[in-house]
Amino acid sequence: MALSVVGGLQREVTMATYIMLANFTDQGIRGVKDTVRRAEAFTEQAKASGVTVKDIYWALGQYDIVSIIEASDDMAVTTLGLAIAKSGNIRTQTLRAFSKADMTKIVGNLT
Repeated sequence: MALSVVGGLQREVTMATYIMLANFTDQGIRGVKDTVRRAEAFTEQAKASGVTVKDIYWALGQYDIVSIIEASDDMAVTTLGLAIAKSGNIRTQTLRAFSKADMTKIVGNLT
């Protein structure tokens, strides 16, 4: 949770967790030496958009990069994903993730 100030009033905002999967494009792999710098820029761009980057991992397998991020809503995450895709270095796929506590509430609502 995070605190938000709206109209002078403080309120708690529940932050949702997302997993952003990324693959280098041809352009991105040609400039792969800059990947750490680009990840730092991504973190700053996310912060300016109200999204928190919890972790970034470079991976083996189907995806080149896995990021764990938190945001108050889907629109903020979608905006961030589109903004970074405009650079032409990566293509992304974003998944909404649920914690153990979230799933306990979800399955508790089942009849």
